[in-house]
Amino acid sequence: MRPGPMNAPLWFTAVRIVAIPPLMVLLLVDGIDGARWWAFGLFVVACATDSIDGWLARSRGLVTTAGAFLDTLADKLLISAVLVSLVETGEVAAWAAMIIIGREFAVTGLRMVAAAEDVVITADRFGKAKALSQNVAVAVIIVPGVAGAVEDGLLYLALALTVLSGANYFVAARWRISSRRAAARPDVVGGP
Repeated sequence: MRPGPMNAPLWFTAVRIVAIPPLMVLLLVDGIDGARWWAFGLFVVACATDSIDGWLARSRGLVTTAGAFLDTLADKLLISAVLVSLVETGEVAAWAAMIIIGREFAVTGLRMVAAAEDVVITADRFGKAKALSQNVAVAVIIVPGVAGAVEDGLLYLALALTVLSGANYFVAARWRISSRRAAARPDVVGGP
């Protein structure tokens, strides 16, 4: 990865970050006609930018260090802001929001520790399934008039995938960091 100037993928990432304050206003301020539908639309567009920026970066060779960092930051800020808003409105339990937000911070910390060991921890399919389940659950909760059982079922699925994918990241990171350390020590069999 290389540092670089603002490029198309970074613009899409920026859109995701800039969408957060108006999204929170739409969720928290009473008296805005159609606010929930506007919030739903804005959330869906913001989530779509995550796929667009990743595709653009890979397909055009525009993967940058700033982009990789800002992309994951934007994802975490978006889901955290919406969950905090939904806790405030009483639609998501604080404990459920904290499981998701806590996992996001823990995996970010893990990536920082791994980076210090020259190990890159990238998103795997499990992590992508977790993100999709969270986005779908939150989108359904935002939409007015959806049955509580549907919302609850989707949120519990997202929580299960959140915990399982977090555990998967920690197990994989421990193995990769241990392997890296073993390879760097000459006294270990299989080392340089």
